[in-house]
Amino acid sequence: MAVYTHLGAEALAELIAAYDVGALVSAKGIAEGVSNSNWLIETSGRDGNGARFILTMYERRIDVAELPFFLGLLDHLSEKGCPVPRTIHDRSGAAWRQVDGKAVALIEFLPGVSPTKPADAQARSVGAALAATHLAALDYDQSRPNPLDVHHNAQVLAARSTSELESVDPHLPGVLDMAHMVADRWPDDLPRSVIHSDLFPDNVLMLGNQVSGMIDFYFACSDAMAYDLAVTHAAWSFDSTGSRYDGSIGSALVAGYESVRALDTREREALATLAEGACLRFVASRLEDWLDTPADALVTRKDPMDFVRRWKFYASEGKALFA
Repeated sequence: MAVYTHLGAEALAELIAAYDVGALVSAKGIAEGVSNSNWLIETSGRDGNGARFILTMYERRIDVAELPFFLGLLDHLSEKGCPVPRTIHDRSGAAWRQVDGKAVALIEFLPGVSPTKPADAQARSVGAALAATHLAALDYDQSRPNPLDVHHNAQVLAARSTSELESVDPHLPGVLDMAHMVADRWPDDLPRSVIHSDLFPDNVLMLGNQVSGMIDFYFACSDAMAYDLAVTHAAWSFDSTGSRYDGSIGSALVAGYESVRALDTREREALATLAEGACLRFVASRLEDWLDTPADALVTRKDPMDFVRRWKFYASEGKALFA
């Protein structure tokens, strides 16, 4: 949720006028994340009482041809009762539009706050909500291969020179062998659905201990449900640097998930490897962002080493952790 493209007031007002949501009142850029430009939009509302939306301009890693998958998924999950924002369609019924050659979509604004220090009860609610989306997506009529699978991520690291890796951290080249080992033992036969694959705390909105919104589904894909749980476990169960594991959060997350959808034996046995692969995924994507993000972009780059530390924890403790 970064701001790469700057839209003037006139362009924004013209764009919002294409939707039956009232007139534009204000627009504020959201300077978080690294993939798309986002604005918090306030309008007069259809009834004059005001309304809020999120406007997204798709900048990186998203093929416009895949927007029907992403935006249709939001509508599908929302209709199933999941706490997911629906897509706002324009006056012609289109789910997205073009502005200066880039695709944009207007998304429902959901109330809530992203937790910075999650409580156990919040983690349990997140696990349950994640499992519910997996079940709700089983009959979604579209699919999308995971472009950031374990083999791709291992290749991302291998494609960078030693000097590039060392420019991030002197210890980063040491994970190349670990990446190939994870790819070699990756399980390919686990139960699948459409998964979020990026459910960090800042992609969850909460009212108290209840999940009020799950957002930013633009890495969603068809993959193993247990992998999505592993991604979420790695994202929620550590401090921000990946140096300290919080076992109560990790346990609550898995317990919440299994309160809705029980893991089978194969999934549980694979969780340690899946968690290592989740860490590899974020080391690879953060490495690309660290090295390739334009210097003038309104973006906070994230340190790949935060997930190297998590990765080493799972490599040494994962089997016992998920037993």
